[in-house]
Amino acid sequence: MNITDTHTHLYSSQFDEDRQEMMQRAFDAGISRFFIPAIDSTYTESMLQLENDYPKNVFLMMGLHPTSVKENYKDELAHVKEMLNTRSFIAIGEIGIDLYWDKTLLKEQQDAFKKQIQWAKELSLPIVIHCRDAFDEIFEVLESEKDKKLFGIFHCFTGNLEQAQKAISYNMKLGIGGVVTFKNGKINQFLNEIDIKHIVLETDSPYLAPTPFRGKRNESSYITNVIDKLATIYNITPEEIATITTQNSKDVFGI
Repeated sequence: MNITDTHTHLYSSQFDEDRQEMMQRAFDAGISRFFIPAIDSTYTESMLQLENDYPKNVFLMMGLHPTSVKENYKDELAHVKEMLNTRSFIAIGEIGIDLYWDKTLLKEQQDAFKKQIQWAKELSLPIVIHCRDAFDEIFEVLESEKDKKLFGIFHCFTGNLEQAQKAISYNMKLGIGGVVTFKNGKINQFLNEIDIKHIVLETDSPYLAPTPFRGKRNESSYITNVIDKLATIYNITPEEIATITTQNSKDVFGI
């Protein structure tokens, strides 16, 4: 199978002890394309090193994660802009709004989100959205920025059917990962009502490991558990899931 992991933090320190072995397990499982989201400037060097180590397989995004939007967020945005001016990236991400941990910086998160969407449109790049406890706030920004240049992925989608359809209306694919395998994940209850052309695969490793690894460190090779679950939901073969979702990722990222 030719599998694409559209969202994985392979530079995470959780992989420092066995990154090479972890990558080999992913290759052995058929995963050949890994799309790497940014968080903030403290991770840039390790992202670039990862790309250097796996130049044919690793594709980097650039952006400021909403949980890294602090009082100094304009300095962080300046770093993002500088990097975008220095070299090419595959997408702007992950960006968005996260109100799970802290609601006090909503205005700053909205500002950072909107600015980065505008940069993505200027560069004709997709965006990769992080949304936690913030669907209404995310949709409000997307509505204000909606045009033919707006497209991308709604990473780690965990909303309901109505929210899924709304996300798709903004030209977003839905990033589906380990949550679809959870008994209380809920998205498995309606996903068959969403055309698979709107779905891409992701792990968000080292986070959100699928069943039966839930609660442990996630890694890209576990994406096969997500594929097996989607094969059941859509009543097609795992090979078809891999082929269709990889093509969907090509439609978004252009490679």
